[in-house]
Amino acid sequence: MAGNSWPYFDPEYENLSIRINPPRVSVDNITCKDCTLVKVDSVNRPGILLEVVQILTDLDLIITKAYISSDGGWFMDVFHVTDQQGNQITDSKTIDYIEKALGPKGYTKDGLKPSSGKRVGVQSLGEHTAIELVGRDRPGLLSEISAVLANLHFNVVAAEVWTHNRRIACVLYVNDDTTCRAVDDSTRLSAMEEQLKNILRGCEDDEKAASTSFSIGSTHVDRRLHQMLFADRDYEDGSLPTETDYHPSFKPKIMVDRCEEKGYSVVSVKCKDRAKLMFDIVCTLTDMQYVVFHASISSDGPYASQEYYIRHMDGCTLDTEGERERVVKCLEAAIRRRISEGLSLELCAKDRVGLLSEVTRVLRENGLSVTRAGVTTGGELAVIVFYVSDASGNPVDTKTIETLRKEIGQTMMLNVKKVPVSSAKAPEASGWPKTSFFFGSLLERFLA
Repeated sequence: MAGNSWPYFDPEYENLSIRINPPRVSVDNITCKDCTLVKVDSVNRPGILLEVVQILTDLDLIITKAYISSDGGWFMDVFHVTDQQGNQITDSKTIDYIEKALGPKGYTKDGLKPSSGKRVGVQSLGEHTAIELVGRDRPGLLSEISAVLANLHFNVVAAEVWTHNRRIACVLYVNDDTTCRAVDDSTRLSAMEEQLKNILRGCEDDEKAASTSFSIGSTHVDRRLHQMLFADRDYEDGSLPTETDYHPSFKPKIMVDRCEEKGYSVVSVKCKDRAKLMFDIVCTLTDMQYVVFHASISSDGPYASQEYYIRHMDGCTLDTEGERERVVKCLEAAIRRRISEGLSLELCAKDRVGLLSEVTRVLRENGLSVTRAGVTTGGELAVIVFYVSDASGNPVDTKTIETLRKEIGQTMMLNVKKVPVSSAKAPEASGWPKTSFFFGSLLERFLA
């Protein structure tokens, strides 16, 4: 069969267009008194919306409203953003970073320069190895994983763990516990990979039960976790264990319609508002190969309403019922992955080898199951957050909490909080992937 003939496209053309028409970004604190307007005008190109939203969410900014238009060759966005306390963005360093990251200086041959501390990959981390794990979730699994790493003399310096629909995905950053550098010994890495696969596989013979890899690319951490669970098809099982936990008004309502006159498919999402909601939705649409041409995002109290006018990358709309149902399922899964209700344990301690293994062992021995976790280290300190339930998925009782305080409260600062759906926010991290949590004054109290 004869091969397809495609017209020649000069790879430098896009860079030329950007140089001729460089991106323009403005940060406006005058137009609206209760929020900051971030306006971005740029030559349009694939993936630009996700990159812009990624920059804003990595700064822990809350997007309360947004208007997107990218028909033709131009991309125009207006974002209404606030800080975590609902105030305007007045910090000069943050404003300067937004202008540089989204402006002409933020662009390279491959698009936006990566924001610091949110990448997966050996190349971007230098002295650390990034490990990706996907498997069937079960109580105590994180404890077993961290114990294997500790026994093999790998130190976990940062990690992000998500669970959804009885599956687990995690990215761990490790180094040698003696040299504090990345491990390049293939024999040692193979041994670690095999042991981790055995733990993830458990009693399952199905190939889907376990997947272990060493990341060599450079991908945003949260996006990579979405990709891993999406590839694992965590959206397929409709009998979600958290289904009954949702108040009917909080359950995501997702519809896919057609805009006949303009030739778009329209995706409407209404759900409980939370931090990073827009990122999760745009990330999923992008990785499913859909292009957002127009969008309108707004928050009304505890609720969010988002509408996206999309087409597939090949220009087609979502014409079949099966394709529409798949988009609905995938978006609902993306929304749910980051939601963690119940109890959060926030720990701050002097960093040491085996710390994660030690803490997760205590959680396992007390019958607790980790639903989401984040680990960051900076200097001599480590900050860890766990969202936990008992082994059956029920709330943790008071007696167990007091036991935890006695067992681990002697050597580290421990905060126990009941966290509603909308309060999961991100902390500051020292050059590491920001976990999806907010630590308040825990670090300052520990240092004091």
